Amino acid sequence: MVAVGSSEKFMDGGAEHRVLYIHRVTISSLTPGQKYIYHCGSKYGWSEMFTFKVMPKGPYWSPRFAVFGDMGNANAQSLARIQRETQEGHFDAILHVGDFAYDMDTDNGRVGDEFMRQIEPVAAYVPYMTCAGNHENTYNFSNYKKRFSMPGGDGEGMFYSYDIGPAHIIAFTTEFMYYVEYGWLQILNQYQWLEKDLQKANLPENRAERPWIITMGHRPMYCSNSDDDQMCTNINNLVRVGIPIDHKFSLEDLFYKYGVDLQFYAHEHSYERLWPVYNRTVCNGSSSDPYDNPRAPVHVVTGSAGCKEGEDPFFNPGFEWSAFRTSDYGYGRMTIYNHTHLYLEQVSDDKGGEVVDKMMIKKTKHGAGTYACHLTPDKF
Repeated sequence: MVAVGSSEKFMDGGAEHRVLYIHRVTISSLTPGQKYIYHCGSKYGWSEMFTFKVMPKGPYWSPRFAVFGDMGNANAQSLARIQRETQEGHFDAILHVGDFAYDMDTDNGRVGDEFMRQIEPVAAYVPYMTCAGNHENTYNFSNYKKRFSMPGGDGEGMFYSYDIGPAHIIAFTTEFMYYVEYGWLQILNQYQWLEKDLQKANLPENRAERPWIITMGHRPMYCSNSDDDQMCTNINNLVRVGIPIDHKFSLEDLFYKYGVDLQFYAHEHSYERLWPVYNRTVCNGSSSDPYDNPRAPVHVVTGSAGCKEGEDPFFNPGFEWSAFRTSDYGYGRMTIYNHTHLYLEQVSDDKGGEVVDKMMIKKTKHGAGTYACHLTPDKF
């Protein structure tokens, strides 16, 4: 099989105006479950040989993921373990929740070049799914937009969605609220797209096939880090409430309304698992099992893969919605077992790969309008 792609000229925005060539190939007519061996190149040279296995069709299988954010070129402490586990076949896809290389545009894009080489032992084998973080903002996110190719959405990887097994996964950009020098319309466009996508995912036939709706965006709505007043202690956190005056474009309200099950964030260089929460109110499923039919979405902050900025500390005892937190370098492993059970664990690289946290979300009912947290009056 031979697939011919296209090349795109990309000029970095730095002082040298370096020119890079981005090559993209789409391969069709692949057989589900089949393993393929491939390499890339032209008359100017060829890559080494790589492999990938085509995912099964349909919703009735159990996809496995590595989940992390904030991984740099320097001090990418978790990368070696992620590389090894990927090549051993432990993951079907990677979710990188923003902030790459620190930064991809540095040294006229050369740091970005080196970062792409660093993740090649992962991204050459399984889909490497991304969302943009604050460290990608330079030149209107151009290095991010050109270096990664994501499906559908806005066509530039800033917001998009896809189906995998029993899940519908949505990637979006928290940065639109913070880099308005690139325009206010980007906030409206993304919000309208998100609502339309969630409406489609909640059609009865779609939610029955893929009941789990999972989102990933970079800056968190909730966190307990002592060095980030903008996100963690700010009651008007823009990602959560939208525009503070009238709460237009509130993503917390949108995701709650349409029954999003699990939300991944990063930005804080640490790991934190939250109790089910909405509007600063904890709404556990029950006192014995908070994640058994939770009455609000579950949030996880996973920004500890490793970067040159180090780890972020927590204030203690933290907010009431904080269930577990650690500043160890590490990454998450997620398995969506079936339509009712989703498992997540956190691996500590500092502790030699020890699992330091885990949870099982159990849901017998998914869908828009199924949460009841707004009926609970107490706010923290």
